[in-house]
Amino acid sequence: MQLRYSFRLYPDSGQRTALAKAFGCARVVFNDAVRAREDARAASEAFPAAGELSKRLITEAKRTEARAWLGEVSSVVLQQSLRDAEAAYRNFFASLKGERKGAKTGAPRFKSRKDKRQSIRFTANARWSVTDSGRLNLPKVGAVKVKWSRALPVQPSSVTVIKDAAGRYFASFVVDTDPAADAARMPDTDHTIGIDLGLTHFAVLSDGTKIDSPRFLRRAEKKLKKAQRELSRKQRGSKNREKARLKVARAYAKVADARHEFHHQLSTKLIRDNQAIGVEDLAVTGLARTRLAKSVHDAGWSAFVQMLEYKAARYGRTLVKIGRFEPTSQTCSACGIKDGPKPLNVREWTCTACGTLHDRDHNAAINVKSAAGLAVTACGAPVGPGLVPAQREETGSHGSPPETRAA
Repeated sequence: MQLRYSFRLYPDSGQRTALAKAFGCARVVFNDAVRAREDARAASEAFPAAGELSKRLITEAKRTEARAWLGEVSSVVLQQSLRDAEAAYRNFFASLKGERKGAKTGAPRFKSRKDKRQSIRFTANARWSVTDSGRLNLPKVGAVKVKWSRALPVQPSSVTVIKDAAGRYFASFVVDTDPAADAARMPDTDHTIGIDLGLTHFAVLSDGTKIDSPRFLRRAEKKLKKAQRELSRKQRGSKNREKARLKVARAYAKVADARHEFHHQLSTKLIRDNQAIGVEDLAVTGLARTRLAKSVHDAGWSAFVQMLEYKAARYGRTLVKIGRFEPTSQTCSACGIKDGPKPLNVREWTCTACGTLHDRDHNAAINVKSAAGLAVTACGAPVGPGLVPAQREETGSHGSPPETRAA
């Protein structure tokens, strides 16, 4: 299974300048590739092949006066940018044909120098390395200081250098994990659990455990409003406005990182303690259009469930998603009678058939577990309908906005 580990970089002033050049050159090559494709489409001609674009936009372009500065950065960075453009077009055409799952993908667009997130990728051909002192040595950039939060399990195949909206730099490594080592980290257990995600509590488990919602965005709202108000008063294009923009971006990054860390700690604990987990397939996109939109986004249910998915696949656990239209909040978990819909302000209700008093969220969590079919045999293996392995997802290892952290 492939995972992505991210670590914070601290380049000096000269290295930041070199990275800025690399970001700019990669962006120019990407835009040139998109422009060549669009010109061919407008002329009703066949799209130029990748080899032809590489020769024209990189090799020959370096010999011209207008693009001579492309030679100041590693050629691997430029080749990878060209591959990114090719991949973007492949995804676009696959989406048009219905061969690609998920939302429709639009045609590749030109990148702007004003984009707040920038990245470049170095493969093994670039001969990047980690020095004995623990620095990341990048071609034509130098040995960059890295804050290693953990050791890489194996030698990575590539490294992506990312600059986010808050002006932070990250090195992202792709590695292949060892299934045997992952299995040893998470011994089998006979516990199963159902999870009801909500806003009053972030999660209520079928065993009665209630996990409070941290509400990271709500808690930081006053500070964010002040920073945004100061940004709105700065003159456009001024240095003070850029300073204010960075202040806003860093405040939002702090909120996102805190939420990300909370999701990772909780998902890892649930995966470690339970052999099988049942959870609802919530319609987050629809809920985000209601008056609860800010609270829904603040909770981050989708990101949390995605973490459960890839961790279940990595450690040999089972994750079952039940349908979003399952009446978990309307059904009595004691007698199974459907007691009808109830407004959100009703947190407790009594079953009219058996007289059982239910906590709304706890009852829903029990019904989620039941609907997922999470019965347990004597040997501890979960059985029942709908038990399918979770889909594998690429993940990461550091609380950076563009990545998710492996745990």
